[in-house]
Order: sequence, then structure tokens, then C-alpha cells
Amino acid sequence: MSKDPIIQSPELLRRLLRAKDCMDAASHEDWPVTRLASVSHVSEAHFARSFKDAFGTPPHRYLLTRRIERAAALLCDSELPITEIAFQTGWRSLGTFGRIFREITGEKPGTVRRQARAALQGLGSIPACIVSAAHRPDLKTSVLEKRRLSADGIKETQPKGGKT
Repeated sequence: MSKDPIIQSPELLRRLLRAKDCMDAASHEDWPVTRLASVSHVSEAHFARSFKDAFGTPPHRYLLTRRIERAAALLCDSELPITEIAFQTGWRSLGTFGRIFREITGEKPGTVRRQARAALQGLGSIPACIVSAAHRPDLKTSVLEKRRLSADGIKETQPKGGKT
């Protein structure tokens, strides 16, 4: 099997984006590969393989990440109990929610809430949109650019042209 990135057709990418958009819009819902493949009008195996190739993560992991992002926002911006946040974001088990949340963020949900409240007290007059933007993940390099760099043997953190 070749290590070169797979070039996907624009039509397939549009179909995959349709499924990704559905997960983004309703991340609290169940999105088994069967349902996602039917939204994309491709077979289940082809969908799962193509989604991972296109976005760098399997569909289920992408959905879990979206749920955790939404949960983290609710933890910071609402007074809802952690259990209610877990159920609103699509989790059926509080234990699973806590385990996956910590696996993805590195912190427990309660810790994220306490840190957000402490940060807000210290920031005073800074607009919430600026604070939120500062806490977004660093997504400066697209998936295709990362593939090109890895195919060329260039480290992701190295600037173009090899200069520091």
C-alpha cells in the first residue's frame, strides 16, 4: 500500500462534507456509519475509509470531538449541571462522557468549568468572543496541506522555504 495521500474526487468530497455538516448540525443525535453513508450516497466501508482519508479522523471520533466541543462551551457558558450537559450533547452515560471528555481535553468537566469561571473573573472587561477565540484549537494548517507536507518529508511546524 502506498504512503501517498489519496486524492479524492470533488464529488466524493461534497458527499462527505454533507455527512460532516449533518454531524455538526445535530451532534447530539446518533450518527452510525450506516446513516452517514446513506446521507453521502456511498457504501458504508467506502464512506468510513474516505471520511478518514479526507478529514484525518474516523467519523465516530469526529462526532465525539464535536460533542465534547459543545459540552465544553456549555460548561463555560451555562449554569446547567454537568449531568444535564452530558445528556444534552448526546451522551447516554455520565461515566463515558467524563472519560471521553478527559481523553480529548486532558481535563475533567468540572475542572474545565472551574477554570473557565476563574478566567472570566480575571478577564473582566474583555469581550467573550475574544476570550472564546483565544481558547480555540490551533487549526492553521489544512488536512490537505498536512498531507502534502508529510508526503514531502517536511515537518508540520517548519515554515515554507525551510527558514526559521
